[in-house]
Amino acid sequence: MAVLPPTVHPIQPPSGSQIDFGAQIEGIDLENISDEQFTTIRNALYNHHVVVFKNQQKISPKAQYELTKRFDPAADNYGHGKTIDAKRSILHPDLKTVPHQPQVQIIGNGFVESYEGLENFQLRHPHHRTFHKDRIPDDKDYDYTRFYRWHIDAALYDLNPPQVTTLLAVRVPKGRRQTLLYDDGSGETMDVPLGTTAFVSGERMYELLSPAEQEFVRTIPHTPAPQDSAYTPKASNSQQPPSPPIEANKIKTFPMLWKNPVTGKLSLQIHPSAIRKIHLADGSVIDDLERVREIVYKLQRPGISPQYVYAHDWEEGDLVLFNNRGVLHSVVGAFKPEEVRLFRQCNLAASEPPVGP
Repeated sequence: MAVLPPTVHPIQPPSGSQIDFGAQIEGIDLENISDEQFTTIRNALYNHHVVVFKNQQKISPKAQYELTKRFDPAADNYGHGKTIDAKRSILHPDLKTVPHQPQVQIIGNGFVESYEGLENFQLRHPHHRTFHKDRIPDDKDYDYTRFYRWHIDAALYDLNPPQVTTLLAVRVPKGRRQTLLYDDGSGETMDVPLGTTAFVSGERMYELLSPAEQEFVRTIPHTPAPQDSAYTPKASNSQQPPSPPIEANKIKTFPMLWKNPVTGKLSLQIHPSAIRKIHLADGSVIDDLERVREIVYKLQRPGISPQYVYAHDWEEGDLVLFNNRGVLHSVVGAFKPEEVRLFRQCNLAASEPPVGP
């Protein structure tokens, strides 16, 4: 009996949405991917940026890691390195490592008795209060929410940003939605599924810029804070141990635009909470953090307007791959203690840096 070729279906945006990315792939056994099938997956990812495989409850951590690594065969370590500092990392409370596949992390919310060799462990879903000055009041926390923080999965210090991230939904609480409130005075809102992962396109973000702004981002590099983004201070008034010592030879400088390896299109890819300096064409440097963030906000804010946000409505068994060098994303939502959410995440620090214009 002939095996049917895999199919790629663009995601149909909901009414009022202007998203132009996202696809679903069917007809591939992810435990046994041929070279031809991987070419289909790779082309779909770099053309659609976010691809969804449904009903993948049985995919092993090993197969998830191997699929992630296939995008960059020379990569092998988790995107933030081999270890996460338990005292200083903002990521540490949010993840656990799969013991038999250390490149794969477990994230989510609530108490889990047993999973992939771990016993009796607690997961914590990131909450918007970590990064927002204006917080949702506690009595409205389960009805309203904010984006946690828009970001790229990357250390941005010593290590190169991963090519791709894979996310598997193992357990997903259902039954309620939240109203997402923008916190910049715009009054914009979104109706979102509980615990959605929100994505925006770097390509669309670039296209929305004025000609002058496009020329600016084409020629201006930027430097993230000289430390792993996992150690970015939580807030100006936060109390936390000092960051690890800085080594000058590990500080990275990246273009603002990153080139798609398949289409050649450019994406505006700046980690907004990690950026520290902007290098101007005349050789001068903007290093006043408030000014740096004002510039980045003006560049990125049009592209995160509600009509450009894809809020994935997770179902158990969903495996989502996203082009980490072509989209920004944010976790969203506030869970009740008894609402258990269990996901597996894999991304690998890339063997090569992003390519600019």
